[in-house]
Amino acid sequence: MSTTSFTLLLLLCLSLFTSLTTTMHSKPLTSPYLSSATLFPNYQKMLKSFKVFIYKPNEALTFNSPAESLFYSSLQNSPFVTQSPEEAHLFFVPFRSTISTRSIARVVKRHKEELPYWNRTLGADHFYLSCAGLGYESDRNLVELKKNSVQITCFPASQGKFVPHKDIALPPVSTSHAPHAPDNKTTKFLGYFRQVKLKESSLINELVNDPNFLIESEPSDQLTYTMRLASSKFCLFEYGGDVSGIGEALSFGCVPVVITDRPIQDLPFMDVLRWQEIVVFVNNNGGTKELKRALGDTWGKRHEQMKGLGVKASQHFVWNELPQPLDSFHTVMYQLWLRRHTIRYARWG
Repeated sequence: MSTTSFTLLLLLCLSLFTSLTTTMHSKPLTSPYLSSATLFPNYQKMLKSFKVFIYKPNEALTFNSPAESLFYSSLQNSPFVTQSPEEAHLFFVPFRSTISTRSIARVVKRHKEELPYWNRTLGADHFYLSCAGLGYESDRNLVELKKNSVQITCFPASQGKFVPHKDIALPPVSTSHAPHAPDNKTTKFLGYFRQVKLKESSLINELVNDPNFLIESEPSDQLTYTMRLASSKFCLFEYGGDVSGIGEALSFGCVPVVITDRPIQDLPFMDVLRWQEIVVFVNNNGGTKELKRALGDTWGKRHEQMKGLGVKASQHFVWNELPQPLDSFHTVMYQLWLRRHTIRYARWG
């Protein structure tokens, strides 16, 4: 083949590849999931087979956050719990929120001495609940717990206390949920921000006098708050601040905008959802110019697509006293189920 013919063939292949890629990306997504074909069959398998053994705590347990309490009570009363350690896929190490790290080390040590299951994998098939998250300690028992076991923590996690691809973040407990986002909602505001905590933010301060944005402290009642969500195109959240309304925003068709100064690795359900398709991420350092540019890029069909996908995803952000299919509890359990074969060994010394 001559050089000219080869060049023409190469250009033709590149042209076909570019056309195919463009077609694939221009096709609107209809699912907020990383893989619907994998999620739903595996979810059904989890419901039928997943088993968890809970170590017996030596004291009454109390938790600081509603998400922790709901997860623990839901797990205790679920069909996932087994009394036979031999049939368990994972082992749960319970302890209260206010326990000291020294006491946690003693809890792990007791389980290691009384039962053989921890020592088989150095805790890799174990998980624990800690809203604040554990840091890195020198005690060997805490080293194994932190490095090998799955930590279930609250979102957003404390900086430096979350291990991506191993740990799991609990979604915040929402106070309301829309069964369906209004199809014909009237948009009054481009963006809405609920300033629950009085935190200084130069970006938010710049938006206070912008008529396109509504910035307010805690609304007078829940109805007013839901009306704000339903009448805004975008709902603004500052990562590290109050993010409890993300699930509510999704359910009301208000596309969340997460303002952050660093990459976020602790989003809830990162094994399940296409976060980039339901949330706009904006760098805090870019100011209002960067924020408005990002919102301008998410307009028209793109906004409608994100809104629709967000509404579909919102079912996973609902906590129920009595767990329902695909709600927060079951989706957290699904993430645990995905980790049931992951074995890690701690290195000591």
